[in-house]
Parts: sequence; C-alpha cells; structure tokens
Amino acid sequence: MNFRNIFSALAISLTLLTACSSKKSEEKKAAEQKIRTKDDDKADSLLLVYHPAKGDKWIADFVDNLHKKYGFNGNMLVAKDGKILYEKAVGWADYLHRDSLKINSEFELASITKTFTGTAIMQLVEAKKLSLNDNVKKFFPNFPYDGITVKLLLTHRSGMMNYVYFIDDIWRKEKRNMKKGVTNQEVMNVIADKKPNPYTKPDNRFHYNNSNFMVLGAIIEKVTGQRYSQYMMEHVFKPAGLKHTHVYSTTEYEKIPVDVVGHDRTWKYSVAQNFLDGPVGDKGIYSTVHDLVLFDKYLKNGRLLSKLSLDSAYKGHNKPVNGHFNYGYGWRMFDGEKMDKVVYHTGWWHGFRHIYVRDLDKNIVIIFLGNLTNGSLMHLDDLYKHFNMPIIRKGAYHGNGSLPGTDED
Repeated sequence: MNFRNIFSALAISLTLLTACSSKKSEEKKAAEQKIRTKDDDKADSLLLVYHPAKGDKWIADFVDNLHKKYGFNGNMLVAKDGKILYEKAVGWADYLHRDSLKINSEFELASITKTFTGTAIMQLVEAKKLSLNDNVKKFFPNFPYDGITVKLLLTHRSGMMNYVYFIDDIWRKEKRNMKKGVTNQEVMNVIADKKPNPYTKPDNRFHYNNSNFMVLGAIIEKVTGQRYSQYMMEHVFKPAGLKHTHVYSTTEYEKIPVDVVGHDRTWKYSVAQNFLDGPVGDKGIYSTVHDLVLFDKYLKNGRLLSKLSLDSAYKGHNKPVNGHFNYGYGWRMFDGEKMDKVVYHTGWWHGFRHIYVRDLDKNIVIIFLGNLTNGSLMHLDDLYKHFNMPIIRKGAYHGNGSLPGTDED
C-alpha cells in the first residue's frame, strides 16, 4: 500500500470516527435535555401558581353561567402565555357520597388519552423502534386484517370496527366475567380468533373509533416489553413532571384508586368501571387540569418530542371536514387561513366528558374535565369568541367523526 492509499484510509477512518463521536454527542445532549432538574420543578411550580383574587372576571362569570344554566360539573382551567387566567373546581366528585371536587382531582381522561398514546408512538419512531409504515402484522402475525399500518391507526384510517361494541357483545353472549378487566393482548387475541368484519377498507376514509388506539397501546407494549402504564410513566409522565397522572386499568386494579366518579346526565346513577376499563391506549389515563397544562408545556419545549415529530403529529392526514377540521397523529385540529392553528381532543367515556384545547399561535390552553355527561360542554362558543379563537366543537365533525349527542368522541 503506498502513502497516498494509507493517507486516504486514515482520512476515511478519522471522518467516520468524528461522525460517530458527533452522533453520540448529539444523542447524549438529547438524553440530557429529557432529564428533569430542580429548575424544572421550580419553573413548573411558578407556572401553576394561581391567585383566585386575581382571576379573570369574564371567565369566572362565564363558568358560573355554564354551571347554573347548563349544569357543568367538573374542573376547568384557562391559561395564556404560561399564566393561569382562571381555574375552578365546580360541583361533586361523587354525588352519591356528596364529595366535592378539588382542583387536583384526577379524572379519567377518556379519549384525551389518545394524545398521550400518539406522543408515545412518535417517541418510539424517533428511537427507531418502529416505523409509521410498519404493518400491524409485524407485531401481531395473527392479526386478521391486511394493509393496516401504524400511520393508519394514528389517523383513524384503518377501517377497523370498534372493539368496544364487539367485545361487549361477545362477553354478554358468552356470559364472561363482566368485572375483571380485559387486557389489550386479550382483545387482540379475540380479534384474531373471531375476525370481525371491518367497517371499510384500509386507507379508504377517516373513521374514528377506539380500536385504532387500543391496537397502538398493544404495539407499545409489544415493542417495549413494558406494560403501557410503565412506559407512559417512565417516558412521558415523569419527564414532563406530571405527578398526578397515571394509567389505571381494571386489569391492574380491582378498584380504580381515584375519588372522581363518572355520572349520567341526571345524577341518577354513577357509572361503575367494568371489563371495558381494562384496555388502554384509547383511554385509561387519569390526570388533572394542572398536569395537562404541564403536558402542553413539555410538548412545546421539545422535552417529549422533536419539532419534526410534532409538526407531523399536528398535520391533518385526512380530508378536512367543513374545510378546516382534521385529524393528525392523536390530535384533532383546526386549520384556518385566517384563524389560529389549534390542536385539541375531546373525551367521552363512562360518565366523563371533556375537551382539551391548545391554541398553538396564541399560546392559550383551555381545559374542561367533566364528570356529568349532560352536554354542558356544547356551550363554550362564547369562550372561544372571547379569545378570538375558532369555535371548534360545534358542528366540527359528523357521521363517522364526532357528532355531538353520539357516543363517539
């Protein structure tokens, strides 16, 4: 080998070594950015400081009217530019026992859980543990449907049936245990065995249903080797300082350890947990209004996901409904030429009814967590108008999406 070849070989080796070192340095820096510090805790405490005497009078009057006229029962919060403008716990946590709500009461988030599941999936994509184009059969070879990818699940384009109704029908017909929670894996096994007819072909249309995110929950468990609850605690809740956020499934808890009970629309009965409170990913996360403010913060500052991942998650991947409303990776959204970019999600499950709104341009967070399903959250128009935001709930979806008054959320 002559000197020129030796020099070239050394140059190539040095380049590769520098590239590897640079990559490791970037990975180390990224990992360090995700580690919480005492400064994080201090900043979070300041963010959550609220002085009732300084609360926004207009919002206070609006919430008072929402409670008295429309029967809102729950916790709410409005924040702007990192400052809480108004927060309040309204009414009963458990009407039967006359327990009052507290501002740190944990609510079953219902489908707001999907925003967390979408975040976890994008984390695994960033870690190269899965791809958006991976077929479900890669993780579950006996999955009975062809052509369904992670991306189609995230965007509700899989065409699957809703497992909630399917499993409920089987459990009743076969007289199975209606109290013991069913796991995601057990649901996957039933789907593989029974092969229920899909709603439509994959990637044919947007069809919102819980099956998509239940399957994503199962994929998270399969890829990580952890329970969904473990992964979320280690990679989402703790890094974002969510100290009052947990995954509670009836597969892990005989009785869900929270005090807030879901109620029907007239207080006639409390909604008890059952076997359908076992599967997670589509639901199953419990949290508070304060922790949802922190979730917004740590999504925005890059602690949980890169800007590239967030941009793709906030991009509409379906044909817009009414020209503005769309669905990304676990987020509903409003995209308007003259209005702000808003991402949000609703929730409706077993006596709970919520909406979690994030105006990304105005830096506004609006949260209503309700435990009385009486339709009161259909009357938020004036609040949106007050902040010059789009009216995002009324008439946003219909039919296969989220028609107010149906059991879709």
